[in-house]
Amino acid sequence: MATHHGVWLIPTGGLPDTYLTGAAQPADTELTQIGGRAPDAMGFTVSPSGLLYMSGHPDPAEQSASKAPNLGLVSSSDQAQTWDAVSLGGQTDFHDLDTVTLPTGELRIYGYDAQQGALSISDDSGFTWAKGATAPIRDLTADPSDPDRVIATTADGLIESADGGRTFGAVSDAPVLLLVDIFDESAGGELVGVDPAGALWRQDETGLWTQTGEAQGAPEALSAVGGSSPWILVADQRGISASPDFGATWTSVLGDAANP
Repeated sequence: MATHHGVWLIPTGGLPDTYLTGAAQPADTELTQIGGRAPDAMGFTVSPSGLLYMSGHPDPAEQSASKAPNLGLVSSSDQAQTWDAVSLGGQTDFHDLDTVTLPTGELRIYGYDAQQGALSISDDSGFTWAKGATAPIRDLTADPSDPDRVIATTADGLIESADGGRTFGAVSDAPVLLLVDIFDESAGGELVGVDPAGALWRQDETGLWTQTGEAQGAPEALSAVGGSSPWILVADQRGISASPDFGATWTSVLGDAANP
């Protein structure tokens, strides 16, 4: 979990066995601040290989007076214990990041630069960048089955790109969403999203959107876990909760009292 006060590990051992959570986790719900550091993680993503990428601002204790307070892009190969500079240090504060694997095997990174109001695209794991479309993006997700397909939320509605984020067009018949993610990584991956009122929406393979449940207020974050038994996570007024049925029912993962 990326926060304004560092990256934290949330055990998922308290979830029922129907949630396919990967490696076994402790049954308690004690938070762990990874690395004992508190960078402001404005943008954060896990790449297909497990490499972590982050952007935002450095831990105040590590901020240099001679450098603008922007991390640029940093990466971690040890699960957020330590971070290595990749590019744009001191220059850029990406508020959203996502990664997809290109047919060549290279990693493409999409980063939304909120200061410039524009998308940036890297086809070499974040070392060099090209400018993409200018758009008032609130949240974005890239399609693992089609690296050129990017879906993003705006205050005016959902937009989609078929050319790697260079241009976007409005998605017709879609609800106005605050957050969006892909939960089915097969061709033409299906979407799940949440609107500003906290209603959960699911798009099926035909493109039809259906309201499936509700969060508690407008969530700060939404993440979908794909696979044979997909489920979603939201961070909202309750803390962090998980749902196997797109918001119809919820299981508490982390109560608000423990949420940093």
